[in-house]
Amino acid sequence: MTMPTEFPGTKGVSVDFERELNPEQLRAVEIINGPVLVIAGAGSGKTRTLVYRVARLIRTGVEPNRILLLTFTRKAAATMLTRLPGL
Repeated sequence: MTMPTEFPGTKGVSVDFERELNPEQLRAVEIINGPVLVIAGAGSGKTRTLVYRVARLIRTGVEPNRILLLTFTRKAAATMLTRLPGL
């Protein structure tokens, strides 16, 4: 069972990954080593999955400047930046 995890830089804010994500999203978030490619249709939670993955990587000690996060739209990129405070 995955315990709620605090987002870095946001005191008291935590996420219960198992409750918030479906099994496929959770799998992408829990992979720590190596790249992950997330491909899914509109409205399927790709941005949420990527934001949670970045938060989890940082939480496990990965330096933010070692993380490459790509998206195909400006809207998704802007959303990711607002959801990841302090990056």
